[in-house]
Amino acid sequence: GVWVKWSSFQKCLFLRALRPDKCVQAIQKTVAETHGERFIETPPFDLQAVYEDSSATIPLIFVLSSGADPTAIFLKFADDQGFGKKLDSISLGQGQGPLAERLINEGKDRGSWVLLQNCHLATSWMLTLERMVESLDPEMVHRDFRLWLTSMPSATFPVSVLQDGAKMVNEPPKGLRTNVASSYLTLDNAFLEDCAKQYEWRKLLFGVCFLHAIVQDRRKFGPLGWNILYEFAAGDMDCCVQQLQLFLNDYEEIPWAVLQFLEAEINYGGRVTDDKDRRLLNTIVRGLTCPEVLDKNYKFSESGVYYAPECTTVEEHIEFIRTFPLQPGPEAFGLHDNADITCAQNETFMLFEDLLQCQPKSASGGGDRDEEVLALTNDVLSRIPASMDIVKTQEKYPTDYHESMNTVLTQEVIRFNKMLKVIDSTLKVLLKAIKGTVAMSAELDAIGTSLFNNQVPAKWAGVAYPSLKPLASWLIDLEKRLQFVQAWIDNGHCAAYWVSGFFFPQAFLTGALQNFARKNQYAIDRVSFDHVFVDDVKPETAEKPEEGCIIYGIFMESCRWDWESHILEDPVPKELFSEAPCIWLKPVYERPPPDPTTIYEAPLYKTLARAGTLSTTGHSTNFVLMIEIPTDKPQSFWIKRSA
Repeated sequence: GVWVKWSSFQKCLFLRALRPDKCVQAIQKTVAETHGERFIETPPFDLQAVYEDSSATIPLIFVLSSGADPTAIFLKFADDQGFGKKLDSISLGQGQGPLAERLINEGKDRGSWVLLQNCHLATSWMLTLERMVESLDPEMVHRDFRLWLTSMPSATFPVSVLQDGAKMVNEPPKGLRTNVASSYLTLDNAFLEDCAKQYEWRKLLFGVCFLHAIVQDRRKFGPLGWNILYEFAAGDMDCCVQQLQLFLNDYEEIPWAVLQFLEAEINYGGRVTDDKDRRLLNTIVRGLTCPEVLDKNYKFSESGVYYAPECTTVEEHIEFIRTFPLQPGPEAFGLHDNADITCAQNETFMLFEDLLQCQPKSASGGGDRDEEVLALTNDVLSRIPASMDIVKTQEKYPTDYHESMNTVLTQEVIRFNKMLKVIDSTLKVLLKAIKGTVAMSAELDAIGTSLFNNQVPAKWAGVAYPSLKPLASWLIDLEKRLQFVQAWIDNGHCAAYWVSGFFFPQAFLTGALQNFARKNQYAIDRVSFDHVFVDDVKPETAEKPEEGCIIYGIFMESCRWDWESHILEDPVPKELFSEAPCIWLKPVYERPPPDPTTIYEAPLYKTLARAGTLSTTGHSTNFVLMIEIPTDKPQSFWIKRSA
């Protein structure tokens, strides 16, 4: 009834509210219906057409994207145009400015091409580049001269150069099928035969090409794919291929451990900074560069669609690759089907974040907007206290050698007070600015804009705990955290702790270990937690254990707890997150390592983003601890799941 009467735009609004994972598809359909299909199709990368439209005074700019390097395409094009020998190239960086300046001046006179790579790395030299481009006179410059620039999107790149230049974007191939096929299109039959062990060479070469496609395409799943989005490039695969050929030719027996180490720790692993990502990369490599690949019955994924074929020519390989589905399911990457929903939701949220960024940022604002911000400001001030009573907390919970939780609680109150002070002071000044009694600064206007857009202001986020929630949910969460800490102050140390409510949970975990170590006179570096899942215990009725602590408030992604068999299981379809049972963190002195075949070491993070900055501990600031969960599946299964 009503759905049929709605316009495409109204349907988009409805889907945004209820099914954000379907929103991008609906927007594409709306744009196609109202403006035409060409506005949703990516135009082909046509270097010849761009070159023909250029002139000696117009720079040609490659806007770089992760995983795509246009250098090889450009060098081939230069050869085709007869400028292979009249091309000067330099990668910009510290101290390269004067050399680049000399190359441009020489190129202007003799009509050569100049390629300046990675302009985003030479921020201090960009003003000089802008001046040189503006001074290019068509009467004085040789007509064959061309200035080619490559740069990642950067705020320091000169706007005038960007506006006047011819811009090109070469995105990496998307989809497993396209990615693997593009790798084989660069090869020829002679290369497939250029090895002493031809059968092993062709099989393992396919494994390397498939590995490259997997590590590239996993990025679309966001934190489920990789904690950090790495810029894996074709050069990484080229190194792996050359080394594979070398070792197959020079060694009687294939050195599997060496090949796996080179791929996972050096060629691709050299880019990986997160230790959980390195664990994942090693797992993927061990499944694609291994003796089993040579077995014709070995499959790369559960579906059985992906495997190394027994083909002998490039054409046969490409024909086989064309049998792959155009849109690969998450199972090809070892992920659960729910990952597709997460991927689509992330795409929608990023699109709407970008739309909000595109809104006009006028400092004046409209009357309705000011009234709404005023109401929001008064609402927050009425709900969130200006501070917590630190004096009362320190008196009631003094520093005690045998009770580290006193110090943990005091530190939590200090951290919350620091954040509450910023929230309270900025909102009170913002009220005055809206009423006109003080000047509206850019910082205050940014806070007002964030409140209006239901976003947490950057100034608050800078002193707050990590969170991805929009403002309305963030405030509810903050109220719950403050209630949790206040209940702790009023009622004494808890029987079960809401681990999600801590500002700094690592301090709490260290405090629990310290209590046990000091009580028993153990060295704390020899004490570690045993993880006991007490799924028959509720936080409200839990009793305080003799040693350690019970924690709750943990959610599982890409997996769930089976309350009947008491082990880790695959999630229910369309259920992206499930609550974990209470966990007793039981300190044990010199604990023997558990059997890796019976548990999965799952990383616990503060937010869904998973990524953080690398701290002095060697871990991400978003990482809390590894939790050992009972399972009947191998660790590699859950590692690929990103559980």
